[in-house]
Amino acid sequence: MAWVGLAVYLAFEFRFDFGQVPEHHIKGAWQLFYVSLPVQMLTYWLFGLYRGIWRFASLPDLQRIMRAIVVGALVTYFILFIWIRLDGIPRSTLVLYPLILIGGLAGARLLYRWFKDRHLKLSSTNGKRVLILGAGKAGELLVRDILQNQNYLPVGFLDDARKKRGMDIHGVRVLGDLAALHEVVSDLDIQEVLIAMPSASPETLQSLVKQCADAHIVCRTVPSMQEIDEQTSEIGDLRSIQLEDLLGREPIALDNKKVCDFVRGKYVMVTGAGGSIGSELCRQLMTFEPAKLILLDHAEFNLYQIDNELQKLNNYKVSEAILGDIRDTERMDWVFGHCQPQIVFNAAAYKHVPLVEANPAEGIKTNVLGTSQIADFAAKYKCEYFIQVSTDKAVNPTNVMGATKRMAEIYCQNLNNRCETAFVTTRFGNVLGSAGSVVPLFTQQIEAGGPVTVTHKDITRFFMTIPEAVSLILQAATMGNGGEIFVLDMGEPVKIIDMAEQMIRLAGLTPYDDIEIQFTGLRPGEKLFEELFHESEALQGTVHPKIMLSHARSVDWDDVQQHLATIRQACESRDVQTLIAALNHLVPEFTPDKRLLQ
Repeated sequence: MAWVGLAVYLAFEFRFDFGQVPEHHIKGAWQLFYVSLPVQMLTYWLFGLYRGIWRFASLPDLQRIMRAIVVGALVTYFILFIWIRLDGIPRSTLVLYPLILIGGLAGARLLYRWFKDRHLKLSSTNGKRVLILGAGKAGELLVRDILQNQNYLPVGFLDDARKKRGMDIHGVRVLGDLAALHEVVSDLDIQEVLIAMPSASPETLQSLVKQCADAHIVCRTVPSMQEIDEQTSEIGDLRSIQLEDLLGREPIALDNKKVCDFVRGKYVMVTGAGGSIGSELCRQLMTFEPAKLILLDHAEFNLYQIDNELQKLNNYKVSEAILGDIRDTERMDWVFGHCQPQIVFNAAAYKHVPLVEANPAEGIKTNVLGTSQIADFAAKYKCEYFIQVSTDKAVNPTNVMGATKRMAEIYCQNLNNRCETAFVTTRFGNVLGSAGSVVPLFTQQIEAGGPVTVTHKDITRFFMTIPEAVSLILQAATMGNGGEIFVLDMGEPVKIIDMAEQMIRLAGLTPYDDIEIQFTGLRPGEKLFEELFHESEALQGTVHPKIMLSHARSVDWDDVQQHLATIRQACESRDVQTLIAALNHLVPEFTPDKRLLQ
């Protein structure tokens, strides 16, 4: 407020060249001061000048100051015109007064910020020496943020934009292009590299990670554009580079309104709720406000974990955790009768290929008999939808696990034509970080110092993240009318050897030098290449670019029932040869391991 009086005084002094101000105009100056003081106090408050923190004064603060002063000056002049017709107030002071006031308020804040920034920069000379890659908007925001942190000392930028070469951003010089990374890290004793390129391509990130690993330097990154858009992270939230950043998958646009309309107000049950896919299904389903969410799993600890996690949510009261095995007939009958689910997501399955190959009867009991049983109960209790979570290993299976998942698809498709419940199947490949996948295994092997074991140098797999897979499952569920098999677009297959090398580099190590990679040979039932659909399945697009529709062959229902009876008897007697033969009859494209037939 002191600047209001000072601005009035200086405006009149400038008008009269710091000479004698006539008596008539002195009276006008006092009248201007008397009116402007309460008016500006009000506009300062209305435009939020008192909410700003001087330490972080910036362009938005200057804009607020200008708006508050201009509006206040106009109101003041209007009042003075009505009161005294602006008598005794020179016209030039009407321009000088707001300009001086703006300069005073803005200048004081910017001077204070300059002093604090300079003080912090001088005090941070002992911080960790970091190099920032990317001198764009993200880089500018990042260096501004870390200049306030005494733990870091930004030494320079690298950017491929030639016009930025040699320029300073907040006093930090752009030293060269990205290709100079190794040289700059060595010459300037860099301790950490920060990648400020949220829209960088996976190929660029792979190259930078490789250069950092070769230079034995730790690198971190700002969040991706998708994380920023979803407001899950901010530019200044540095994190380690993750394998997902290097896979090159495009962000997926989902119709959340359609999913919400599908789930909201419904009783929804998730089997296998404690597993990788099941637990993420529970997390995402809770955001769509179901009337009740039933969590079913036979693994006590897994169920406890997701149940404990969901307890922290405000609407957890609509959820119920139930221990039970989908193979237990009496328990499943009670669950469906007691909970009355309207929508069932079946994510319960044995999915580890080598383990199921070694224990075929148990895999078949869960994946075939268990799935068919809860599908029957869904039909008996007139559930609206039953969504079967399947896998790409169900296509031309060479292992028991894949064949059992294909059999589950066949059963659900055929049952769809015999009841009111709509049975919808979603099929996708591997998900990063799921239980039993190569990613946790590689992580453990790298932490132990190696070697990292890969079954074959040419083996490839489709990959997507767990949240991405679950989002597409929910989207596909809203699109189905019953009997469909939706195939999720997995992008391009990834070579496992490339993934292993990238994970070693992400750990700041060099493949083959610091960590050895060994090839162990294909395991029983393992294929070099996975497929998302059978050659006889007519694949067509849907309204969603990442979801395709597969038209699989139909199977005689009586034949299915007859061979299921054979499978039940063979499971009880552990007659593996009969089990495999019956499974092979229903899934003729199944190529079983010869050892299972001996």
